[in-house]
Amino acid sequence: MRIVVLAGGIGGARFLLGVRAVGQELGAEVTAVVNVGDDVTLHGLRICPDLDSVMYTLGGGADPERGWGRVGETWTVKEELAAYGAEPTWFGLGDKDIATHLVRTRMLDAGYPLSAVTEALCDRWQPGIRMLPASDDRVETHAVVEVDGASRAIHFQEWWIRHRAEIPTSRFVFVGAEAAKPAAGVLDALAAADVVLVAPSNPVVSVAPILAVPAIREAVATGTAPVVGVSPIIGTAPVRGMADKCLAVMGVECSPAGVGGLFGARSSGGILDGWLVDETDTGVEVPGLTVRARPLWMTDVPATSAIVREALSLAGVA
Repeated sequence: MRIVVLAGGIGGARFLLGVRAVGQELGAEVTAVVNVGDDVTLHGLRICPDLDSVMYTLGGGADPERGWGRVGETWTVKEELAAYGAEPTWFGLGDKDIATHLVRTRMLDAGYPLSAVTEALCDRWQPGIRMLPASDDRVETHAVVEVDGASRAIHFQEWWIRHRAEIPTSRFVFVGAEAAKPAAGVLDALAAADVVLVAPSNPVVSVAPILAVPAIREAVATGTAPVVGVSPIIGTAPVRGMADKCLAVMGVECSPAGVGGLFGARSSGGILDGWLVDETDTGVEVPGLTVRARPLWMTDVPATSAIVREALSLAGVA
């Protein structure tokens, strides 16, 4: 069996722990197509937060308390940069994390595509699955905000970390996505997939940037493999993070039905065949989708693996 997962952020990384476990049980090949919309260049370094979150989590190096960054991290360089007044002061890089960004930036500057760089980094971390960036091209999520009565675009990282999403925002723009091509291996993985899973990641800034690459969306929407999504919303609140604030910008209700409708059914131009919601949301309906309810809290790997098995069952492949 070949399983492809569209994922981003901490929720996507934790979901992939369960996918990897189930994949090992089934002898399945797992490929994660990971969001690059959060990628940003700061202090001359190319930072890929979602790729790193997945890599560190699956490689056993993520901080379990913060949910992001490296365990046992130190912050000497951050403190020194602050002492110099070096901008941006709102984004902190840990000392261990900087090593990853230094290697990535050096390889990118030498002409290697992001997919090849990611593969090289994974040689150290051994995530146990194949990790692919959605695109080797520049695709960045920007927020269009109102500042002093004028509209301007800022990087999503600044919108969330510096402004905490508390600034008037009209929309998100996926810069470069329209002209971007899928990274090497992405279309082949989707074409060969027996099932495609959409992780319980932020639907607006983790999953949507992946689907904003036209060839990826077309491959998911028109492929032969069933596509099942797992709701990142339980009741009226995100399991983690700021999906509620992002959905509000989109004018989408923060609910399993709202997100399911945002993705839409493949029968009506969307991307999903099935939608997994939490047991507290039993009875939720989304036009064109088969909806199934079960506990969705990813408290540990066994609980997450049970969610994955249910998603595969809903897809009709397990």
